[in-house]
Amino acid sequence: MPDRGGGPTGPRIRVGRPSRRARTLLMTLGVLAVLAMAFVMFAGFWTDWLWYRSVAYSSVFTTTLWTKIGLFLVFGLLMALAVGVNIWLAHRLRPPLSAMSLEQQSLDRYRMSVAPFKKWVLLAVTALVGLIAGASASGQWRTWLMYVNGVPFGQKDPQFKLDVAFYAFDLPWYRFLLGFGFAATVLSLIAAVLTHYLYGGLRITSPGARATAAATGHLSVLLGIFVSLKAVAYWLDRYGLAVKSSDFKATDNWTGLRFVDANAYLPAKTILFCIAVICAVLFFATLWRRTWQLPVIGFGLMVLSAILIGGLYPAIVQKFQVQPNEQAKEAPFIQKNIDATRDAYDIDDAQVDDYEGQATTQDDAKLRASAGSAASYRVMDPNVVSPAFQQLQQKRNYYQFPKTLDVDRYKGEDGKEQDTVIGLRELNLQGLPKRNWINDHFTYTHGYGAIAARGTATGTNPPGSPDFTESGLPTTGELGTYEQRIYYGEKTEQYSIVGGPQKELDYEEDGEKTTSYKGDSGVSLSNSFNRAAYAVAFSEPQIMYSGAIGDGSRILYNRTPKERVEAVAPWLTIDGDAYPAVVDGRIQWIVDAYTTTNGYPYASRTTLGDTTADSLTTNQRAVVAQQNQVNYIRNSVKATVDAYDGKVKLYEWDTEDPVLKTWRKAFPGTVKDRADIPGELLDHLRYPQDLFKVQRELLTRYHVEDPAQFYSGSDAWQVPDDPTNKEPGAVPPYYLSMKMPGQDAQKFSLTTTFTPRGRPNLGAFMAVDADAASKDYGTIRLLRVTSTVKGPGQVQSELNGNDDVAEFVRNLKGTDSDIEYGNLLTVPLEGGFLYIEPVYTRGGTQNYPLLRKVAASYGSKIVFENSLAEALNAVFGVEGDSSTTPPDTDQPPGDTDQPPATGSAALKKAIADAQAAYTAGETALKEQDWSAYGKAQDDLRDALERAAAAQPKPGAEGESADSDKPSGSDKPSGSDKPSGSDEAGANDVAATKPGAADGGGDQGS
Repeated sequence: MPDRGGGPTGPRIRVGRPSRRARTLLMTLGVLAVLAMAFVMFAGFWTDWLWYRSVAYSSVFTTTLWTKIGLFLVFGLLMALAVGVNIWLAHRLRPPLSAMSLEQQSLDRYRMSVAPFKKWVLLAVTALVGLIAGASASGQWRTWLMYVNGVPFGQKDPQFKLDVAFYAFDLPWYRFLLGFGFAATVLSLIAAVLTHYLYGGLRITSPGARATAAATGHLSVLLGIFVSLKAVAYWLDRYGLAVKSSDFKATDNWTGLRFVDANAYLPAKTILFCIAVICAVLFFATLWRRTWQLPVIGFGLMVLSAILIGGLYPAIVQKFQVQPNEQAKEAPFIQKNIDATRDAYDIDDAQVDDYEGQATTQDDAKLRASAGSAASYRVMDPNVVSPAFQQLQQKRNYYQFPKTLDVDRYKGEDGKEQDTVIGLRELNLQGLPKRNWINDHFTYTHGYGAIAARGTATGTNPPGSPDFTESGLPTTGELGTYEQRIYYGEKTEQYSIVGGPQKELDYEEDGEKTTSYKGDSGVSLSNSFNRAAYAVAFSEPQIMYSGAIGDGSRILYNRTPKERVEAVAPWLTIDGDAYPAVVDGRIQWIVDAYTTTNGYPYASRTTLGDTTADSLTTNQRAVVAQQNQVNYIRNSVKATVDAYDGKVKLYEWDTEDPVLKTWRKAFPGTVKDRADIPGELLDHLRYPQDLFKVQRELLTRYHVEDPAQFYSGSDAWQVPDDPTNKEPGAVPPYYLSMKMPGQDAQKFSLTTTFTPRGRPNLGAFMAVDADAASKDYGTIRLLRVTSTVKGPGQVQSELNGNDDVAEFVRNLKGTDSDIEYGNLLTVPLEGGFLYIEPVYTRGGTQNYPLLRKVAASYGSKIVFENSLAEALNAVFGVEGDSSTTPPDTDQPPGDTDQPPATGSAALKKAIADAQAAYTAGETALKEQDWSAYGKAQDDLRDALERAAAAQPKPGAEGESADSDKPSGSDKPSGSDKPSGSDEAGANDVAATKPGAADGGGDQGS
């Protein structure tokens, strides 16, 4: 019997193969896994395609996709061929086997291990480099489309006399091709060297020749190609000097040739080009000479020349020719830079006028009359009053307003156009009573209504609040009838599923109202494939099986105006502030979009994100969408996004812009003609803030057109810090209807101020006609101040130190309220500058800002009064009349429910003392300090007696028709209202502050 014990090695164990069922199961699982991975990758592509089709911009998707695929295939294949052919050629040129040296014996192991897999290694290497190169090339789709569709600028650069389109559209593509050529040559050279070494064509330690003749010829050709590409690089570098940035004393981000570039670098590049061509020929000649002696000498000469001619010689020219007389040497090049920069940023037509800054008349009555019509002073600051909108018009916690509201123009009941502060009541998911998937994405899907208020007036409920022209839920007012549901907005970042079996909450007012979306926006989820794709793309498996989704269900996403415009026009740069307008019965988001390039010769560069930042961009509004450097910009497109159905429309605005023309050729049919802009929409288009901020930053230096003065920087300006904001940052520009010197009527304008660099006084004032319907739209006017005038920071500092302000702030301390300064408006007036600043209080039981005071400054005088009318009267020392009120308000802004101006300093002092005494008495009463309370009552009685004595007699000049009535007595006191009401709380607080209605004083007496 055989020994079945297994002997010393033990029994043999035979491992059986898996059964056919197990193998089938494993193969099935593997296939399913591969299909799942493929579907995950496909889901993103498919959902993108569905979205572009839903917004009717599928051509953008297909054009971009096919361009990327084409570049991937072409350049991936070229790179794979270049590397693969050189590996194959190096292998084919390998020497025959001969007596083995130690070096070759050690390499023989690697040759043997590679031999069975040579084809697979070749395919793997070429595929890898091809994939990397193709992926890199596909990212150049913008460069390719601009190159192949480029439109001439019709303007030549001053150095080489080439059209600007060469630098903007052609040169970037040539540089990409050059970079690709270098990469392909270097990778091919490395692959060829490794292959020749592996198969004996190159020897390091073996005796005899270091390289075979075949290897020498092969590598020489590759080195010759590399040097030839370097020659091309030298030639392109000549043109690159026109768009090269460098440090220069005259200005930051200098672009273009300077003296040393034109007289040293340019000839040096030409010489190096010639040397490189000769060196390349020597490398190619090695095919016949079979020696590297001459090519190596030539290459060494090229390197030495690059150091001496390309580096040392320009340094000598700069040191001994330029520096001793830099201003004179650089003057012609500075002039070219000035001209190109002003043209590239569209500031070449800016009108610069000298302006004294001092009043040209001493007639106070004339000044007061002129002040009444010089501007529609916006006392409602859109950067401050958003909390008032939120408190008074939010209605529900799941609604919100933006932190910075927008300024637009609407016609009032009298048919006159008025500056209006407007904001949309958007959805705020953080305020939902209960958060879950159904509530977040099915029930609460949209905001509701536009809220608007007069920019130049205040309301009465409570006093100092916005004077709403459109309010309520649903809203009613001067905007008429319009679709109020807001499915697309700046704050609407989540996706929603609408139109299916699940009803949406419409709004809650006298009961809950529901709705179901009727628009054609979004992507249908009626079929299972789309639901599965979105479940994967959004990582939301519930989309696949939820019963809340059925026939008619549509998914809405990419819902902010910025996202939608960027998606349908990825070649545009988007302004940081989209703003809403009610147009033809719909809420339309208006988005300003820019075409830019970094290739305008001689034009200095700017970084958009930095240039467009100001004191408000830290937490209130976004900067321009891209942070890239540019040296050419045009507001070439006005876009709209419908707040209900999300439809995006792009309208041509700058009809002469060659960059826009180029993109319209690349994406035909995506941008409508300017003539297609509806008239009602045109009334709401305005000059964009971000473009204005870019231009004002450039104009701090480029308002100077004389090269010598530009070089010295003696007239350089700076954008001042915002004096009304505690956080550091440039003062934001302000929209304001106003008259510039020489204009007969107010124009909707965008304004800013400058100070001389390093000094606080006013250096200049800038305004641009911002009304798109105006024939002067875009006209920039600069008033260069020729005398010493207080700047914004100085005015704010004086205001903070004013006795009336100090007393006002002291009185606020007892009410737990804070002071908030509004926009410091600057208006040219009769040769001087009038500053107007609204002042708000916030705190106590009323945690939102109410307008309480208005400060005004003209010349050396600064006043702090209860209303705009009183401030204008006081700063000029005369009474205004009805003929001087701003044309788009029924009464002087801020004058609502305020006591009439008296013109008497004694009366004003008595009233202020009475208010202070009343406040002190209320504080003492709360603290039960009876001694202090008695003193406050005595002070109050004394102040009231002085006020009565100072009251103008009937018939006296300047007496108000209501002067015999106690101020504010025709309205119920805040204390008469139910103590729990919002109005009561607000008015109670108002009554304890200086500047409130005088009903509080009556109570105290």
